[in-house]
Amino acid sequence: MRNIAIAVVVAVGVCAPHAAEAFCGFYVSPGENQLVADATQVVLMRKGTRTVLSMQNNYKGPPEQFAMVIPVPTVLKEADVKTLPKAVFANVERMGAPRLVEYWEQDPCAPEPEYRVMTAKSGGAPMPKRAMKKDADDLGVTVEAQFEVGEYQIVILSAKESTGLDTWLRREKYSIPKGAEPLLRPYVESGMKFFVAKVDPKKVQFVGGRAELSPLRFHYDSTEFVLPIRLGLANSTGTQDLIVSILAPGQRYEVANYPNVTIPTNLDVADSVRDRFGAFYASLFDRTLEKNPGAVVTEYAWQATTCDPCPGPQLGANDFMTLGSDVLDGNANQLATPPATKPAPGGGPPGRPMPPPPPGKRRVMRGWGNDFVLTRLHARYGKDITDDLVFRAAPPIVGGREHVVDAKTNKLEEGAQPSSINNFQGRYAIRHRWTGKLACKNPIRNRWGGPPNGARPSPQPALGLAFAPRGTVQIAKVIKQDVPEIGLKKGVLEPVKPKSGPRN
Repeated sequence: MRNIAIAVVVAVGVCAPHAAEAFCGFYVSPGENQLVADATQVVLMRKGTRTVLSMQNNYKGPPEQFAMVIPVPTVLKEADVKTLPKAVFANVERMGAPRLVEYWEQDPCAPEPEYRVMTAKSGGAPMPKRAMKKDADDLGVTVEAQFEVGEYQIVILSAKESTGLDTWLRREKYSIPKGAEPLLRPYVESGMKFFVAKVDPKKVQFVGGRAELSPLRFHYDSTEFVLPIRLGLANSTGTQDLIVSILAPGQRYEVANYPNVTIPTNLDVADSVRDRFGAFYASLFDRTLEKNPGAVVTEYAWQATTCDPCPGPQLGANDFMTLGSDVLDGNANQLATPPATKPAPGGGPPGRPMPPPPPGKRRVMRGWGNDFVLTRLHARYGKDITDDLVFRAAPPIVGGREHVVDAKTNKLEEGAQPSSINNFQGRYAIRHRWTGKLACKNPIRNRWGGPPNGARPSPQPALGLAFAPRGTVQIAKVIKQDVPEIGLKKGVLEPVKPKSGPRN
């Protein structure tokens, strides 16, 4: 596989504390104890050359001070970095998560409804008294900037050699994970800087032995779209999951340097899946990768402010502002002088009021996210990975909707299909057949809706998938149809033939 120009990382990384995935950097800690990073969710916000990177990670290890090291393409300033509330990452994860829906067959003798098919809806505090030495010329390491944001004491480093950076961090009383220096080398050689965020554990809450850190957000400009993941292998305890959610105006993304595959969707499943949906999806995902070794799986591509069905509140203006639309060129948070007539309201989506604009100003609603497409990519990899993720624009796709393609058989669309819009999701259905009397001559079957009595349950999202039990659900026994993409036919999974050759 070709080497990647790491110096051009652009992403808005968002990492959820309960979705265990890979980390974009590695942790270093004082003393001999090593910290383990196994949880990260990444969301990428991009427009033009501007990128906003917001990331939240959890770690498991001793409660002493520690730091996380992340390659970045430029020297970041204090104004470029901020902490964020955790809730926005849960919103993004839920929006793009695979979902389980439940339908009941409607009375086959009831009059034909007018519409049979559900259609898709289109500030920093001062540093402590002890400051690091600004230059370490003997090691080729330079402290380019240092400041404090929230619980983080941030230092931006540049280095001439990876061995010098390794030594510098050790000299500053940090124990580098074994095998970190070779992982640092390509980033140093390509001119990357290093974002080192130290954390005071007295300001961090530990839950189940894991620290819940405030998400960090920073932004910069770069012409390439790359996410550095190899450095995180230094802390990996084995196979890691990485979920990347990309927000971009009118555009879906995929990876350019690994195979791409879409998750099998629109599958009818057994009633038992309701209580084990996460485990079911983990088994389906693992089987998809077994059939497509080294692939990155597209799980969602949809206009970001709508969904059908929706597993929870839709993303809104505040979510986009929090994730970085306020610093994207030409996007939200633009202020304009009000016209002579009545000023336009600031407003926001119901339940999420926007803060009022400054006196004498009004908010221009252009760019509040109505044009954003949310793409969710899911990868699972081990220490064999050799390249970071490179992203490229991809054409729109549809799939996973209650969209009938054959009226005679009521057959739904299958898989992912090219389209002029992005309406693709991982969607799985429990269907309850009509059990009442058929008191008519020509009953119409396969009309689906809510239960005969009561409201239909809300769609169930599969959250925290990297922590989901694996190997506990036999998908061949709970999926009620053939799925050629994964070699499932008549309730039997065909043996997977080993594939050889490079991942990309």
